[in-house]
Amino acid sequence: MRLVIQRVSRASVAVGEETVAAVGPGLLILAGVAAHDEASDADALAIKVARLRVFENDDGRFDRSIIDVRGEALVVSQFTLLADATRGNRPSFSDAARPERARPIIDAFCATLAAQGVPVTTGVFGARMRVELVNDGPVTIVLG
Repeated sequence: MRLVIQRVSRASVAVGEETVAAVGPGLLILAGVAAHDEASDADALAIKVARLRVFENDDGRFDRSIIDVRGEALVVSQFTLLADATRGNRPSFSDAARPERARPIIDAFCATLAAQGVPVTTGVFGARMRVELVNDGPVTIVLG
């Protein structure tokens, strides 16, 4: 599983002209599931994200987690994170999990993150989405 985590002031996801999810301060998490990933991988990463100290304390040091700052998480499934463009100019997505395998793993990630006390909203799995965000910092972390 590969995650791109961005600390945001706000973020939203729209499908067509309808905003389907939005968060205030917190994290935008783009999540790609690899063909070999398991729900246990998602659980471990969700616990890591919940405790990841990417928010500043009063001294300006990264010392607070999303739990500490009572932030929200917007999780967007994005199979293109598994792209392999090492040969040629057209990316290959052969390492990405098929949708029927990826969706339960994304769901497991979201459920575990929510169980850690993080309010979670999501995009629409498999839909063409428009993601808008205001990256705070900017802070962007890649896991997996």
